[in-house]
Amino acid sequence: MVAELQREGIVNDARFAQNYVAFHAGRGQGPVRIAAELRRKGLGETLIEGALAEGPDWAALARQVRTARFGAPPSGWPEKARQARFLQYRGFSSDHIRAATGADLDPD
Repeated sequence: MVAELQREGIVNDARFAQNYVAFHAGRGQGPVRIAAELRRKGLGETLIEGALAEGPDWAALARQVRTARFGAPPSGWPEKARQARFLQYRGFSSDHIRAATGADLDPD
């Protein structure tokens, strides 16, 4: 039954993955979290990577989520760490978090 629906194009894992990424990115979730949930749903890595690649600009989304939650950019390392933990929980990678918080590797 499911195989027949797949042949007819009614059930399509790639389309599901793309819609899932778009919906959850729209809710402010990052690619790490979305990928983990898609893996739990049984999708293959190729489908997941393809859907994430077609998703939004993840660094820009991380900045948008950070700004919506905290407003002003972080002023010091304790605030940067707090905002970074929030973004990590939301599923953004360390590169996206550094871009969103302005946290470079040189200590102030």
